[in-house]
Amino acid sequence: MLWVKMLHILFVMSWMAGIFYLPRIFVHFVEGQQAGEDVRRLLIMAEKLYKFMTIMMVISVVTGLWLWLGFGFSGGWLHAKLTLVVLLLAYHFWAAARVKQMKTTGHLDHSGVFYRWMNEIPLLLLIGILIMVVVKPF
Repeated sequence: MLWVKMLHILFVMSWMAGIFYLPRIFVHFVEGQQAGEDVRRLLIMAEKLYKFMTIMMVISVVTGLWLWLGFGFSGGWLHAKLTLVVLLLAYHFWAAARVKQMKTTGHLDHSGVFYRWMNEIPLLLLIGILIMVVVKPF
């Protein structure tokens, strides 16, 4: 099970790298458009990054379920962690909708400041997840 745990951590780290960077692409896309710059390359980057991070997310979920089946479901901390993971998955799919919006309409509806703030949500969720996993407060 240690190999599965190692793979789970590796793929979660890879997923988080994408989760943290994709909103920055949204910021540059919006602000680049406002400045009259060509932002087509950012759309390509967003699409490729989203595909990569989705693969990492799927492998993270599969290895997480494998660990769950191996170690069982016990402790309130695990319920809290899974709630935070579900919120992180919701954020992932929110980002997918933004990438689709970029592709279909050629713009995003919010400001660069909005996407900067949205970029903080996965960090807060990840901090909560790490507290649950490492500290196991309940």
